[in-house]
Amino acid sequence: MRPASLRTAILQFPLVAATLTAGAAVILMLALGAAPAAQWTASAYALLIAVIRSGAMIKALIGGRWGIDLLAVTAIAATVAVGEYVAALIIVLMLAGGEALEDIAQGRATRELRSLLERTPQTAHRQLNGGPPEDIPADAVRPGDVLLIKPSEVVPVDGVLLTGTGSFDESMLTGESLPVEHTEGDTLLSGSVNGDNAVNMTATSTAKDSQYSQIVALVQEAASSRPPVVRLADRYAVPFTLLAFALAGAGWYFSQDPGRFAQVLVVATPCPLLIAAPVAFLAGTSRAARSGIIIKNGGTLEQLARVQTAVFDKTGTLTHGRPTLHGIRLPKAEAWPISEDRLLQLAASAEQYSSHVLASSVIAAARQRGLELLPGSDANEHATQGVTATCGDHRVVVGKPGFVRSVTTGFEEADLAGGQLAVYVGVDGRFVGALVMSDPLRANAVGTLTGLRRLGVRETLLLTGDARPTAEQIASQAGISHVRAGCLPGDKVSIVAGLRKRPVMMVGDGVNDAPVLAAADVGVAMGAKGSTAASESADVVIMLDDLSKAVLAVEIGQRTMRIALASIWTGILLSVGLMIAAVFGYIPAVAGALLQELVDLATILNALRALRGGRKRSTTPVGGMPVSVAGVR
Repeated sequence: MRPASLRTAILQFPLVAATLTAGAAVILMLALGAAPAAQWTASAYALLIAVIRSGAMIKALIGGRWGIDLLAVTAIAATVAVGEYVAALIIVLMLAGGEALEDIAQGRATRELRSLLERTPQTAHRQLNGGPPEDIPADAVRPGDVLLIKPSEVVPVDGVLLTGTGSFDESMLTGESLPVEHTEGDTLLSGSVNGDNAVNMTATSTAKDSQYSQIVALVQEAASSRPPVVRLADRYAVPFTLLAFALAGAGWYFSQDPGRFAQVLVVATPCPLLIAAPVAFLAGTSRAARSGIIIKNGGTLEQLARVQTAVFDKTGTLTHGRPTLHGIRLPKAEAWPISEDRLLQLAASAEQYSSHVLASSVIAAARQRGLELLPGSDANEHATQGVTATCGDHRVVVGKPGFVRSVTTGFEEADLAGGQLAVYVGVDGRFVGALVMSDPLRANAVGTLTGLRRLGVRETLLLTGDARPTAEQIASQAGISHVRAGCLPGDKVSIVAGLRKRPVMMVGDGVNDAPVLAAADVGVAMGAKGSTAASESADVVIMLDDLSKAVLAVEIGQRTMRIALASIWTGILLSVGLMIAAVFGYIPAVAGALLQELVDLATILNALRALRGGRKRSTTPVGGMPVSVAGVR
C-alpha cells in the first residue's frame, strides 16, 4: 500500500489502526517472553475500548436499540476477566473491523448516489450584452440569464437551448445511455452533460429549483431514511441478546467454568443483524438510481416488494399521451361545402386558445399539412368541454359532442372504431365535421403487464376519465383485468383507497394523477420532468419515459427484500449455531472471535448482492401492437 493510501486508511479507520498497533505490540511482547506485560497491555486496551463503547451502549439502550454494544462490552469484560486477553483484543478488532466493513460496503452501495452529489454544478458562465462570459456561482443564476455551456460541461440550471442544435448526455437523470439531440427552443435539464460543441441557453429557473437539485434532494432523502426492515432487524436484537445471555449462562452453569460464559458471548455479537439490512437497502436504492428510478425512502422498497395490485392511468402512461390525427369525418348532408383542410385549419386556429392536450395535437396536425393558422379574437375556453373563437370571418367552436351539439345545427355523431375519439367542429352555428384522434398504446405495455404478473402482482386495474368503450379497448389490448372509466380525480382516490388486495401501486404521470398517487401505497410518477420530479405525491420517480421501469422497480424491491432478510437470518442462524457449539466447549474464545468476523464478512458481502440484478428475464412485449386510443377533453 502506498504511503498516501496508508495515511488515508489510518485517518478513515483510526480504531482499526489503533487495535492493530496494540496487537502488534502484544505479539512482540509474547515473542520476547514478556507474557504478563502482553496480558496487561491487551487487557487494558480492551477495557478502555469497552468503557468508551459503554457510552454508545447506554445511548442505544435509551433509544430502544439493543444488541451489538451490550453483547460486545460484556464479551470484552468477560474475556479479560477469565484471562482470554487475545480473544478480547480480537473482539475489539472485530468491532472496529465490522464498522469499517460497514463503511466500505455502504460506500460501495451508495456509489451512484454519491456521484450525483459530486457532479452538482458549482459554476456557470453568464454572458452580458454580447461581451465575454463571466464566471458566477451556479446559485447566482437567475431566470432569463443567458449562459454559455462549454464542451463536456454540466448544464447548471434548467433552461432553453438558444444555439441551433446540441447533443447532451442525460444518463445521470434518466438512465438512458445514448446522447439526446436537442434543437433550438428545446428544454435543457440541469445535470445533463454537453457534447463536443459549446452552446448558449437561457435559464428558466434557479439552481435550487432545477431538475438536478430536486433529484439530489430525493436521493438524500432516500439515503437518510430507515426502512421498516432495518427497524425490524433492531427488534430481532432483543430476543437475540436474551438468548445469547441465556446460553452463556447455561454453559457456565453446566460446565462450572466461567470461561465458557466468555466463549459463548464471543460468538454472539450480532454485527450482521444490524449491518446487513441497511447495506442491502442502500444497495437496492443505488441500483434503482443507476437505472433512472429515484426511490424517495427506504420503506418504499419493502412496499414495492409486496405489491399485490397495480393501477394504471391511461393517457400518458399506458399510451404515449400524444394523440395524433387519424382522419377527418365530414357530415353526410352538408349545407355548404368545406374541405378537410379548411375544417382542420379553422379547428386548429381556434385550438390556439385552448390548453387541452388535444388542442396541441390538432395544431400539430394542421402544421403537418402546411396549413397557416388564422389569427383569432374573442376566444373563450370552456373548461373540459371545448373552445370558441372568431377566426378570420368565422365563429368557430371545437370540443366534445355535447358542447358542439348545443351550439350548432345539423350535428351528426361520428362513427368511431374502438379506442378512437372525435373532436367535433362547428362553424357559424352549423356542424361541419369531426376530427378523429387516436393515441397508440406503448409498445412495451403488454410486456410490462406480463412482467408484473410474473412478479406476483395479482390484480391490475385501469383508472381513467375516458368513456368506457375507449377504456375497455386499451385495457383489453394491454392485458388489464379490471376497468373503471369516467373517473374524476376524487373518484380515483376513493377507488384506490377501497382496493382490498394491498399494497397498491399506482402508476401515473405525476401531475394530473397527484391525488391518487398520494392515496396509493406506492405512487409511481413515470417520465417525470422538471417540477414533476419533486412531486411530493409520488414515492417513486421514474426519470425515463419508459413504462417497463415500473416492473424493474418492483423487481429491485423484491430482490432487495430477499437479500436483506436472507442476510439477517444467515447472521442469526450462524451465530446461534456457533453459540450452541461454544456452550459445549467446542469453540475456544480466540477461534470464536475469528469465526464471528467471518460471519460478519459473509453477511455483508451477501447484502451487497442487491447492487446487482438477478437472473435476466425477458420483458419483450407479447402481442404489443399499437392500438388506437385517445384521451378525452
